[in-house]
Amino acid sequence: MEVFSMSSRKRETYQVEVKHSLLWEAALGIAAITNEQLLDTLDYTDKQWKTLKSTLSKQMLTHLETVQKKNTWKTILLLLHERDMDSVEEFNDFINELDEAELRYIAIPYLGKEYQEDRKLASQGNQEAVARLQDASKDNAFYPRYIAYISQVEVSYLKNHIQEVMTGWYESVIEPDKVKLKGILERDALFKNKRLEKFEAEDFVEWATHGIRYVPEPSVYKVIMIPHFIYRPWNVEADIEGTKIFYYPVANESIHPNDPYVPDQMLVQKFKALGDESRLRMLKILMDGGRTLKEMTEEIGMGKTTVYHHLKLLKSARLIVAYGPRYHVSPRVWEMLPKELELFLGEEK
Repeated sequence: MEVFSMSSRKRETYQVEVKHSLLWEAALGIAAITNEQLLDTLDYTDKQWKTLKSTLSKQMLTHLETVQKKNTWKTILLLLHERDMDSVEEFNDFINELDEAELRYIAIPYLGKEYQEDRKLASQGNQEAVARLQDASKDNAFYPRYIAYISQVEVSYLKNHIQEVMTGWYESVIEPDKVKLKGILERDALFKNKRLEKFEAEDFVEWATHGIRYVPEPSVYKVIMIPHFIYRPWNVEADIEGTKIFYYPVANESIHPNDPYVPDQMLVQKFKALGDESRLRMLKILMDGGRTLKEMTEEIGMGKTTVYHHLKLLKSARLIVAYGPRYHVSPRVWEMLPKELELFLGEEK
């Protein structure tokens, strides 16, 4: 039976806002260097990360160990969404203004309207509320442990840790390349804002993130898009009340504005991922259906660590996706890949 809609009303969607800041770049840099599982898939080389670490003080390296163990990069990002700030001094002053319950409340992730009262109670030390939040976020890789830590950590220590790690990173990593980084972020935000005028909201998000099709969710009225350089090629997602956030990788054109022949970064990433016999075999296997890491390891006859590394590279290139424990090919990517190559090679400069 066919159903015809008599409504002329368009399906409601979200508004998109593009914002940029060197403070977000700093926070994402702190997140990147402490994410050992993804470090070898980032655009920065191992040599660059080692050189960067060599410029950091012992105190800063100790703070980064805490970030890695406790995921306090999440706290920093959530704090940055509370107020528009342009400098580390403004950020530190804001931290000083917060009382204990306010800081804990901001730092506890938003899990939905139905958990807002539990967020408030947990920020005041209610352990039953903490347990409910942990249960609600049990499918997240680190939220349960993170929520427990935020609800119990000494706030004076947390404030000092957050301020010192942000100040140390900004002074050591951002400040020496401030002009260059600011230019990259500004160019990308300007370019994206121009494209935003021509795209529908959902198409824009998919284009800017290289493949994330974000369908409107109940109670989400805005999507904030934030460009980053340090965490390329990955997108980082977050939620605050009423808003979805995508920290997305800047385009190559924003990094090399005077080079008319620079290819799109994700196009390069895809062909790099394809240029390996083992990864091509894995893709051929996945074309026959989804596989878990264990199944792929048994089928291809390689070590689990090696197979995981190859799958991670394929995933970073958006050639495959993971739904739960199973990996699958990304059909939309395969449909678009020839068109992307043709567009780059054939477009007029």
